[in-house]
Amino acid sequence: MKLHDFLAHHGIAANPFADEDAQTDPVFQGRCRESTFHPQWDKIYGDPSSPATSIVFGEKGAGKTALRLQMAGQIERHNERSAGSRLFVIEYDDFNPFLDRFADRLSGRKRRNPQKVLAEWKLWDHMDAVLSLGVTSVVDQLLGVASSGPHANEAPADAARRFDRFQKRDLLLLAACYDNSLTETFQSRWRRLRRRLRYYPWHSWLIRLAGVAVTAGVAGVIMYNRKWEWLKTVWPWLIVALGWAPWIAQASRWWLRARRVAKNLRCINRESYPLRQVFMQFSGRDIYNQPLPEKPRTDDRYELLYKFQGLLKTLGFSGIVVLVDRVDEPHLVNGSLDNMRGLVWSMLDNKFLKQPGMGFKLLLPIELATYVEKENRDFYQRARLDKQNMVPSLEWTGQSLYDLANARVAGCAAEGASPQLRDLFDPAIDDSRLVEAFAALRVPRHLFKFLYRVLAAHCQQYVDSAAVWKVTPSTFDTQLALYRREQQAMDRGLGV
Repeated sequence: MKLHDFLAHHGIAANPFADEDAQTDPVFQGRCRESTFHPQWDKIYGDPSSPATSIVFGEKGAGKTALRLQMAGQIERHNERSAGSRLFVIEYDDFNPFLDRFADRLSGRKRRNPQKVLAEWKLWDHMDAVLSLGVTSVVDQLLGVASSGPHANEAPADAARRFDRFQKRDLLLLAACYDNSLTETFQSRWRRLRRRLRYYPWHSWLIRLAGVAVTAGVAGVIMYNRKWEWLKTVWPWLIVALGWAPWIAQASRWWLRARRVAKNLRCINRESYPLRQVFMQFSGRDIYNQPLPEKPRTDDRYELLYKFQGLLKTLGFSGIVVLVDRVDEPHLVNGSLDNMRGLVWSMLDNKFLKQPGMGFKLLLPIELATYVEKENRDFYQRARLDKQNMVPSLEWTGQSLYDLANARVAGCAAEGASPQLRDLFDPAIDDSRLVEAFAALRVPRHLFKFLYRVLAAHCQQYVDSAAVWKVTPSTFDTQLALYRREQQAMDRGLGV
């Protein structure tokens, strides 16, 4: 007996339980993303008109990635309805590129030990990574290339014309430090952005023109008078040096600052020479007192975040939501709790998490909750978890899992059909038995695995000519016992 025929008999066009990962699950992406939510959805998602931070702890398979995708989707819908108060989304879920660049900056001895690498990772490195993702997305939009950010971040058609001169300066300054495109060189992309914004640094060009003019004047005087012997004296060279002195002073100043910026942007690739060339393109009066990430501290990063928020407001974004997920997946973390703690703990800072106009959605493994319980008073004073809408455990009851499974079955209905989960099982397996069994499975991933297994096992017991269209109690109980035994063994292996 074929599983496809069994499902088709009940009016189900696709297997509701074949996929387990929300990122690749077509049933979730196409049918359930907009309608099926966790019972604590309202607390986690909050009010999009006033973004707030939430910290969620959940075990593997509890639906953290599904939450992230649903939040991104709901924000996109909100942006379509509220053109004047949209939210800018930053998906901070791929840490490997940032950690790889960061590790390359450390000594070989530290680089070989992931725990030592992550012990060096600080809050300002997170801020640099978040700014890099956000700035790159905005620059992509302005240059009309394939956007690196979510669809919710689509910029208006007249975006480049909305900025005043100082905002153009701010965006170019942020792009100089944080734009991280892999499609073209840093300098050519920055110059394209400057032309797109129509930012012309006349003051900087006049300094160079003065040097060229003085050099040409001295050369002209010598050639007109045919006094080639003057080249052996000091005064022509002294005059040329004085003509170039403003440019030399500016170049020296920006070379030093570019070197400090390149050194302290530890998770982003920047080199001193091209960065100095870009800084030299700004007019001096526009940039001299502007913050740059040239020191190992958060102060300058906060100011740059405020500048970025100001630019987004001009584009119609009233707030920013940062979605943090998959902190256990980077190869330097490799599932280690100590390494996860080293990566995440610096983010648990109340000043960072409660910035006006910003909301952080931290979707963290449940194992980190035990570390929170062991922390001292200083940690709690700094993190103020009581203000962060914390969900200690992303739990599912048997009833909520039953509703979830039923929604997936309904979402896979064939045209004109209205199947229910109840229809798949023998009447001897009543709803209370299903709810009790689902509660023991705890999370959606285990639920989907079990239901796929029990349906497949049922179909394998019968031939097509003698098909049985209801899962029998004996098959259900046998498969549940086997799966529970495997689940417990897996939990012991993972230390759960």
